[in-house]
Amino acid sequence: MDIGTIRGIGTAMILIAFVCLVFWAYSSKRKKSFDEAAMLPFGEESLPTDTRNDQNSSRSTHQ
Repeated sequence: MDIGTIRGIGTAMILIAFVCLVFWAYSSKRKKSFDEAAMLPFGEESLPTDTRNDQNSSRSTHQ
């Protein structure tokens, strides 16, 4: 076996792994859990306060 054959086999294995991963990600069993996870940033929890405004106001008073 020469290096070209080995590289070809490696490329084919990576392609098969990629196709399997895409199939797994888009399977109907997982879609519901992925949709729920995608909505997590938009939950009803309060957002943390912006500390950059506090730092900017304290800098302006010291100048």
